Amino acid sequence: MDEVGPYLERMFLDRELIPLPLQKQLGRFIARRRKPRVQARYAAIGGGSPIYEWTKRQGEAMAELLDRLSPETAPHKPYIAFRYAEPLIAEALRQMRADGVRRAVAFSQYPQWSCSTSGASLNELWRELIRLNLRDAFEWSVIDRWPVHVAFVEAMAKKVREGLAQFAPDERDSVLLLFSAHSLPLSVIERGDAYPQEVAATVQAVMTHLNFSNEFLLAYQSEVKPFKWLGPSTEQIIRNLGARRRKNVLVVPIAFTSDHIETLHEIDIEYAELAHEVGVTNFKRAPALNDDPLFICALAEIVVEHLRSGRLHSSQYKMRCPGCDNALCRSLLNPARDATRARASARSS
Repeated sequence: MDEVGPYLERMFLDRELIPLPLQKQLGRFIARRRKPRVQARYAAIGGGSPIYEWTKRQGEAMAELLDRLSPETAPHKPYIAFRYAEPLIAEALRQMRADGVRRAVAFSQYPQWSCSTSGASLNELWRELIRLNLRDAFEWSVIDRWPVHVAFVEAMAKKVREGLAQFAPDERDSVLLLFSAHSLPLSVIERGDAYPQEVAATVQAVMTHLNFSNEFLLAYQSEVKPFKWLGPSTEQIIRNLGARRRKNVLVVPIAFTSDHIETLHEIDIEYAELAHEVGVTNFKRAPALNDDPLFICALAEIVVEHLRSGRLHSSQYKMRCPGCDNALCRSLLNPARDATRARASARSS
C-alpha cells in the first residue's frame, strides 16, 4: 500500500503515457489527489496488487518450459522489469549484470503494441541502459507485440469458454461477450498509435477461434477524467446494455495477461455493481490468463519462435507513428550480433 503514491507519481510524470501541460506540477497534483482513492481500491482486493506474483509465476514457468523446448539456447532466466512499480527496470538490469547475462530478449507483456505502454517501457529500458553505463553489457532483441499469435488466441478462447460455463446451459447462447481493454488518451491514438487496431485484431481472432458463437462488443476501461480517452467506455456500454434489457453479459479482459486492480476491482466490483443497478442481472467475468498452462505454453512458443527466427523485432517495430516527435522511439540498443546468422540457420534447417 505504501508503494501506491510513488507508483502514481511515476505514471503521471510519464509524458509518453499521459502528456500533460506543466507535466511535473500537474502530474504530481493528480497523483496526490488520486492516491487515497486508489489505495482504497487496493485495500478492497487484499491490500495490494497481485501482478508481481502472477508475473513471477508466469516467467518462471515459461523459462522452465523454454529449457526443454529450446535446449540450444538454455538456460533461460526471466527478469521482471516494471515501468512504474518495483522492481523497476534499473533493478532488473543490475541483477542481469550481476548474473553474467549477455544475450537478452525484451519481451513486452502487453500483447498489443502501444507507444504509451510497450513503447514507453522499451524507451525507458534504453534510457536506463545508458544511464547505468550498461549500453554494451547485453545483446538485445525485442518481442514487441503478439496480438494474434495462434497460441495466445487459443489461450484467450479457452478463458472465454470458461467464462461462458458460469452461465446456465440454456442461457449461454444469449450471453453478450464484452471484450474490455485498457483505454488510452486520444492524444496518443491521434498520433497514429497501433493499439486500437491490434486490440481489435485480437478480438476478431478470438471470435474466429470460437466460430463467432456469441454476439460481442469491444470497449475500453480505466480512463482518467477530465482528459479525452479512447472509447466507447466499458462503463457506458454496460449502462446502454441495461437500457436495452440485456440480462447476460460476460466481460472478457482482452489486453490483460493477469489479474490486477482493473479486473479484481474495476470489473468485479465497480462494473458488477453498476450492472446490477442498470438491470444486467447475470454479469460475469472471464478468468484472467494468470498461470494457466496453455498460456505458459503460448509465452514459451512466442520466445522459441523469436529466437529461432533470428529476427531482432517485428516488421512493425521500426515504423514510428506519423505524429511521433520522440527521437528515442523505436530504438534498439546494442542489437544481438548473431541475428543474421541465426536467421540463415533457421532457414537452412
